[in-house]
Amino acid sequence: MLSIRPRLALVAASLLLAFGAQAQNAAAVRAEKNISLELASQLASATVAACAANGYAVTATVVDRAGGVRAVQRADNAGPHTVQASERKAYTSASAKAPTKAMLENSQKNPGAATLGDIPGFLLLGGGLPIKAGNEVIGAIGVGGAPGGHLDEQCAQTALDKFKADLS
Repeated sequence: MLSIRPRLALVAASLLLAFGAQAQNAAAVRAEKNISLELASQLASATVAACAANGYAVTATVVDRAGGVRAVQRADNAGPHTVQASERKAYTSASAKAPTKAMLENSQKNPGAATLGDIPGFLLLGGGLPIKAGNEVIGAIGVGGAPGGHLDEQCAQTALDKFKADLS
């Protein structure tokens, strides 16, 4: 039979091995926030409504944190090109975790960023905004169809402001 010290040593070694394995597994798994289908649909609807209130027929696309489409709403009379434009703006914003208008301005001022628009799927026009839960980007909204990217962006911002409490 083992005395108390060797038994304690075995228990301690077992605990260290278990903790080490647990810590190693914890490092391999990440928890990330992402936008729900319900919230994505509500944001797309609110964005289209915000633009409609100003007389603009647009398409709003909401993507998740990885740029995958979660919701699309196309207003009556929105041009067919607005679907792809809104999706690409949303993808660009989610990918870069930045507003597309800021990316456009940066690409125009910074020669090192001049070819950002050459990345497949990117569209450097105003109208794409990241969706954040706290400081974490969980998706993005892209809007196409208003007479200017700054107006597309205003509609998306109006929708984000409406759901601010759901995003904190």
